[in-house]
Amino acid sequence: MKEGTAMRYTSSEANKLLRRLTEERDALLVKELKSSTFLAAMGEDVDSVRPDYDYAQTQKELEELDRKIRMVKHAINGFNVSHEVQGFDMTIDQMLVYIPQLTSKKKKLSNMKSRLPKQREMAGGFGHTGSIIDYCYANYNIGKAEADYAAVSDELARAQTALDAAVSYTHLRAHETL
Repeated sequence: MKEGTAMRYTSSEANKLLRRLTEERDALLVKELKSSTFLAAMGEDVDSVRPDYDYAQTQKELEELDRKIRMVKHAINGFNVSHEVQGFDMTIDQMLVYIPQLTSKKKKLSNMKSRLPKQREMAGGFGHTGSIIDYCYANYNIGKAEADYAAVSDELARAQTALDAAVSYTHLRAHETL
């Protein structure tokens, strides 16, 4: 494909391409780490144990992979900030923040809805004689926490479904040769 022309990818395809390019780059870095230096014993023919390594070529390959990664990430980011998720007044990048927020809230509410109104504290530690019994009281309506948990769970499922639909049926463009 010529410079300046665009290739169309689904969001999923672009993310897979990004993952593949990143894995290629990581593998090349590991190979460089293993072959850019080597050990030879005294008296050993250094050239006979020298690994195959071309510094200039390796740097060129790393730079090319970095360029491709930048292009794909840019295309993904541009897509994410410019496409709204149906049923939400948010772009994809906002949804990618919203979903972890909902997940965190759901986890917190799960703990809160599971609490007893009055719960014996298991005190322990240095110097505790065990003669005093402490109780921990819920300072909120547990039923409300249960209802909020259910609402957050439903909203999270709805958000995940809407985001999946948004990225499944749309395309993004990478504007340079990959």
